[in-house]
Amino acid sequence: MNFPYSVNSVVHSLTKDAFERLNNELEDLTTRGRIEIAKVIEAARALGDLKENGDYHAAKDTQGKMEARVRQIQELLKDAVIVDSDQRFEFVSIGCIVGIRYAGDDEVETYVYGSIEEKREGLHVLSPSSPLGLALSGKEIGDEVSYQAPGGELKVVVVEIRS
Repeated sequence: MNFPYSVNSVVHSLTKDAFERLNNELEDLTTRGRIEIAKVIEAARALGDLKENGDYHAAKDTQGKMEARVRQIQELLKDAVIVDSDQRFEFVSIGCIVGIRYAGDDEVETYVYGSIEEKREGLHVLSPSSPLGLALSGKEIGDEVSYQAPGGELKVVVVEIRS
């Protein structure tokens, strides 16, 4: 079976919602965010000696983290491929919600299958590059897969796939 996107590729597969959310966050960080942090740094500099100025060092630390996030988003968006999250999913692929049940357990665990940028309220994200994510890639409802976890081999059954 051929899948439209490989989990091992260097492209970042994102749903349209995640792509737009990242673009909005990037726009905010590179405009409002940079202006605000510059004002905070300027105010901290006005307090005097920079060597012992905790406000200044905290602001510079915040600026560094913000700029790291800007670079991270730019890298994600540079090679992003938009996947159709409105499609009817027939197999586990980027952007779907997958429900699994561990062997010997009655509880169904539900995840968003994709990068952490696909996060949705109330659902955990299952990375396609994790051992479980790799095992589930391309599987259909009813398929049983096993994967190697730190505590040994685990088996799960795919019980739900939806958008």
